[in-house]
Amino acid sequence: MTRILRQLVATTDVHSTLHNAAPFLNHLHALRPTSLIVDCGDFFEGSGYYRLAHGAIEREILLKLYDVLTPGNHGWPHHFEPDLRRLTVCANAVHADTGDALFRRVRIVDVGGRRVGVTAVIGQQAFHSIPAEQRAGHRVTDPVQALRELMLAHHHEVEGWILLSHSGFDEDLELAAACPFLDVIFAGHCHSEQYGPVRVGDTLIVKGRELAAGYAIATPIGQGWAAGTTRFPDRIPAALPTELSAVKKQIDDVREQLTAILGPITKAYRHGIPDRRSLLIDLAGRLRTGLGADAVILNETALRPVPLGDVLTLGDLLAIEPFANQLVHARIPEDFRQDLRGLLNHLTEQAGPLATTPDPLPEGITTVLTTDYLADTCLSGRTHAAGLLASQALKHVLTAPADGGTR
Repeated sequence: MTRILRQLVATTDVHSTLHNAAPFLNHLHALRPTSLIVDCGDFFEGSGYYRLAHGAIEREILLKLYDVLTPGNHGWPHHFEPDLRRLTVCANAVHADTGDALFRRVRIVDVGGRRVGVTAVIGQQAFHSIPAEQRAGHRVTDPVQALRELMLAHHHEVEGWILLSHSGFDEDLELAAACPFLDVIFAGHCHSEQYGPVRVGDTLIVKGRELAAGYAIATPIGQGWAAGTTRFPDRIPAALPTELSAVKKQIDDVREQLTAILGPITKAYRHGIPDRRSLLIDLAGRLRTGLGADAVILNETALRPVPLGDVLTLGDLLAIEPFANQLVHARIPEDFRQDLRGLLNHLTEQAGPLATTPDPLPEGITTVLTTDYLADTCLSGRTHAAGLLASQALKHVLTAPADGGTR
């Protein structure tokens, strides 16, 4: 089928949200004949579908429906798989030693009769939140400098520039001011309520709704561009197109596994959406007692808010703790051993709000119980594993004892 592209359609931060995939997939399939379908990063990781199928479903969707991908901090290694790497663009991700580009830097396409350069960047903060072992041998350059160099190299080939950014909306406002040659910035990474479109000079910044709830769209109009956001429609055929039959089977198989019941939910968390901080403090307290740690530090972004009913299913548990965090004992960096307040500020800057126990942390400690992510990315590495996944510990916090009592 010959495609005549009239617009760009951008998703972002899907995070393996596949429990109600039919509206999302059907609508993108319907848009594809006239739309360049792009993603702004973090398509992978964030649900039980990823935990059980290890990215196979997401890979199939991307290869069937998408044209251009941005590497995000979640699922970074998947973009080095040959099929997905061919779709991935990024102007500022390079080999640490040689400075050579890790991915194609730009994709040039015709949209609405206009020759358009489509490129992408990943922000410094997003890049440094990738687990250390996954980004070994890689680094990112200054996005502004990378974009300016790219524009100078290709300005004679294109009539407009579209940026897919995995940096955060506020950073994208700054990018727009520094790179006025950009026509549209599709934003990602930030998970804020800021969707736009916002205009900075002649540049439009817009973000689609996360978790497969919606998308952003940009269309050439006259000499400029129009941009906006919309939700995927609720009323859409549940059946997927024939081309996506393999995807449907994979989703159905995993969905059946996710219905497994793990136990009755304890009264404190029944019929509600647990507050992440309260749940983490409860978890941290139990871990400190159960594993005999001097202190426990956990980051709120390790959990997701999910509505709970009477019983906890495997799907519920993996939706609340989707990232398969392992619990480990980790070293406190020597520079922070006499400055625990500074340590917490450092961790908050890197990983977001924290839950700690005890609070304040006891003076003189040299190790803490935490996740493998915090240990390897923000601390001085692990001393030894605790032999427990965060999700396993969380299951015991959320479920009632077998005798039906409450905790």
